Amino acid sequence: MYVHVGGDVMVQMKEIIAILDYSVMDDSIEMETWLTANEKKVIRLSKRITKSIVITDHKIYLSPLASTTLKKRSETSIQ
Repeated sequence: MYVHVGGDVMVQMKEIIAILDYSVMDDSIEMETWLTANEKKVIRLSKRITKSIVITDHKIYLSPLASTTLKKRSETSIQ
């Protein structure tokens, strides 16, 4: 099953490791350091705003969609 994570990107459910709320992570020095260290894997799906971070086996997506929206989509794709 696939989940639309923003832009034109669809990700397989089995590849998703975590979906994180960006506003919570925004103030975290550790998260900022981790994102910088993994900069080559980061794909920004919107130039305007980032609402969530989708971590997969091979890439990190900065998504304009809310983490709650992505959660609902992932639950829907399982059914």
